[in-house]
Amino acid sequence: MRQVRTALALLGATLCTLAGVALPASTAAASSAGSAGSDAGPTTPAPKKLFTIRDDRIQESSGLAKSVKHPGTYWTVNDSGDTGRVFALDANGKVEAVLRFGAKVTDVEALGVDRDGTIYVADIGDNKENRDQIEIYTIPEPETLEDQSNVTYHRYDFKYPDGAHDAETLLIEPGTSQLYIVTKALKGTGAIYAAPPAPSRKGTNDLTKLAAAPSGVITDGTFLPDGQRVVLRTYADVTTVAWGETPNAIARGAAPLGQGETVAVGPTDGTVLVGSEGANSGVYQVQVPAKSAASTPPSASATPKPATSADSNNSDSGKSHNLRWIIVGAALFALIITVITFPPGRRERLDRQAENARLTGQSPPTPRRRQHS
Repeated sequence: MRQVRTALALLGATLCTLAGVALPASTAAASSAGSAGSDAGPTTPAPKKLFTIRDDRIQESSGLAKSVKHPGTYWTVNDSGDTGRVFALDANGKVEAVLRFGAKVTDVEALGVDRDGTIYVADIGDNKENRDQIEIYTIPEPETLEDQSNVTYHRYDFKYPDGAHDAETLLIEPGTSQLYIVTKALKGTGAIYAAPPAPSRKGTNDLTKLAAAPSGVITDGTFLPDGQRVVLRTYADVTTVAWGETPNAIARGAAPLGQGETVAVGPTDGTVLVGSEGANSGVYQVQVPAKSAASTPPSASATPKPATSADSNNSDSGKSHNLRWIIVGAALFALIITVITFPPGRRERLDRQAENARLTGQSPPTPRRRQHS
């Protein structure tokens, strides 16, 4: 029986050792994978100052848009209190031209340019939220950059379905020139509204509420050239939004300090320009915030995809985890059987009797078996 007990004890110790080896191996693998994932993302470049708007006529730049017809040129407008005019800025922030149109504007807050070179001037500000309607004016980009007066314009009137709202953001979808307005909310969140696909200059166009806007006080926005993403500006940061039936914020990035007011497509791929309100305001180039590939959730698919190497690693990890617990269970079972089969009191008594018999030269007593009735 002693040999059996010894064998069971050795088996239990061996199984426990194997279980202990399996545990750190799996943990180390997981730690290694986590470390590799954390080091995968590239470093975001620091904001780069491109120019300062020093022209005395531009005291409150409240909209910024990249020109389609004139490479390197950006259009801007003043906030409320100005007349109907648009400024062309070169790469150094110097005014190249001023386009004046005869509309009596109320509170211009945003600017955009569509693929055909039409400039949209969004008179959509409403701090007191008491306007019956808002207006968007369109003027053509000129063939040459020079001052112009009495530029021909068109006016489009719009009305919200749920009452007046303050807004500072106009979005123009690159492929279709579909217009969207994002409202500004100092409390809670704003909302995204769509204009009719073909707005009319006769009567008032009804806006349609699409979805809630991302959190933050949104002061400007722009579609990126791919038409799949939008960048929204707040006072403190920029947010990348995946566009679709339900627009979804996927990444945020810090922006230079100041009262953030403007954002426009940047001069290079993957960048935007951001500006602030006030005299002598700086304009910076920043990287479009991008979601880390390591944290991107898997997309839904109607057809199961072939297993990838990552799937294989996860499967192996699961198998190792199951094997470890099987070994632990077997070890515990062996130890329990050993204890039950040889209770400590009986085992110690037999050992003492055997030792006494050896010292006195007597034969050890024969253990009596329990009689069963």
